[in-house]
Amino acid sequence: MKLNVITLDSGKAGEIELSDAVFGIDDIRADILQRVVVWQLAKRRSGNHKIKTRNEVARTGKKMYKQKGTGGARHGSRKAAQFVGGAKVFGPVVRSHALDLPKKVRALALRHALSSKVKSGSLIVVDQLTLDAPKTAALKAQFEKIGLTNALVIAGPEVDNNFKLAARNIMHIDVLPNAGLNVYDVLRRHTLVLTRSAVEAIEARYSVETEQKEAA
Repeated sequence: MKLNVITLDSGKAGEIELSDAVFGIDDIRADILQRVVVWQLAKRRSGNHKIKTRNEVARTGKKMYKQKGTGGARHGSRKAAQFVGGAKVFGPVVRSHALDLPKKVRALALRHALSSKVKSGSLIVVDQLTLDAPKTAALKAQFEKIGLTNALVIAGPEVDNNFKLAARNIMHIDVLPNAGLNVYDVLRRHTLVLTRSAVEAIEARYSVETEQKEAA
């Protein structure tokens, strides 16, 4: 399929041919997208939340009161969970929340995420993203011209430093290099903006033929 290419000033910069294998999937699999989003968010969790178990609470081991004759329950330690300052029962411990997910599933989910943007008309291809000076107000005005208010921008192999500095204070605009492209960020923003070089790199990396060669 063909898509118009524009400039930051909303001018025309020709057309680009998009690969149907990467950008042209019709039947979007929401279940695969959900699996990858869960996998990504699980990896972000630090897992360092921790409570003290009974053997870690620093309290005396002396028996609280005599075993019988008090009319109350029989207790042997103030470390028990029912007492103030005691241990907690079944609380969180340090662990990894990471999940296993095959590379092929992750690659397939990214193709479905990219195709969903094309299908909804939320993909914009820009010729290049470079600025002469890091001016946030000027860049924001350019974004408004092309209707960008909530977007993920994939700027190519490297992000132009002036563009990165100008965009970092604009709300709801994320700027990443090609290596940062991921399913969660694609889905969480309304619009996906790719440069020509980003499209070429994505198609080279995520085409079905490339994956088959890597698997072989």
